[in-house]
Amino acid sequence: MDLELRHLKIVRAVAESGSVSKAATRLGVAQPALTAQLKRIERALGGALFQRDRYGARPTPLGELVLSRARVLLPAAQELQDEAVRFANATAVGYRIGATNGPVLGGLVDRLAAAGPVSTYTSWSSRELAAMVAQGRLDYVLAGSCGDGVPDGDIAWQTIGVDPVFVMVAQDHRLAGEKELTLSDLSGEQWAVTPGDGCFGDCFAAACTRAGFTPSTMYETDVATCVHLAQVGRAVVLCQATHPFAPGLVMVPIAGAPLRWRQMLGHHPGAPGASWMAAHAKAAHADAVRRSPVYHQWVLRNPGFGTSP
Repeated sequence: MDLELRHLKIVRAVAESGSVSKAATRLGVAQPALTAQLKRIERALGGALFQRDRYGARPTPLGELVLSRARVLLPAAQELQDEAVRFANATAVGYRIGATNGPVLGGLVDRLAAAGPVSTYTSWSSRELAAMVAQGRLDYVLAGSCGDGVPDGDIAWQTIGVDPVFVMVAQDHRLAGEKELTLSDLSGEQWAVTPGDGCFGDCFAAACTRAGFTPSTMYETDVATCVHLAQVGRAVVLCQATHPFAPGLVMVPIAGAPLRWRQMLGHHPGAPGASWMAAHAKAAHADAVRRSPVYHQWVLRNPGFGTSP
């Protein structure tokens, strides 16, 4: 019998489970069938791989040798399979980009369209998008994180830009004419923000605590509903400083930028052309900054924002 990867998976499952019966449950097979298969593997390898007694199954010295090789070969085989899927899919459909709510995607698609076909996928969950990149279903993801953190996900991340978080209020709001305000100026307001699975909610609560108050109602909803709530005076909207103009609303900076949003590009560590893609994403972000008059003026007064590190 020739040794196959599925045999190494059986050996690994028995070792990690601590018994043949538990490994059978984990692998979804009957225990007698797994026991018979393990015996065939042991015959092929020339000796017992496990010492089995009423306490379970423990690797023999030969078993430890096989396990040490399995722990190298199995991940390598999985990585090869994942890389092949990524390559085949990328060749077939061009650039596949996922994004959460943000200012970069539109400009990036516009820049890439001349270089080849582009497909997009949007989600409020950066974890979902990062998992799709890791699985080879997307090539890149545009997401963000507050402060100095990075979005969750076992992929490589590059910073595209760091932006302050501003607020949007109705044109007739008592603070609509201010060039800048503090969080404490808004302590009695209700709030609205688009959803996400990062730490922004915690960062916002901490910033309010530092400003001396606890925020009241927080509406977590889509962009259109956030805009409507602000337009009718039901909420103040926390927004990225690159948010496009919305009729009936005024965007106002928060003094000292207590909330900051890090625009990030995620990709598989082995993805080709990541530096080239990052350069285009940074350029798309810079374009978004220039299109926002309030943000552009704020950048002039606060050098270092709106630019890539």
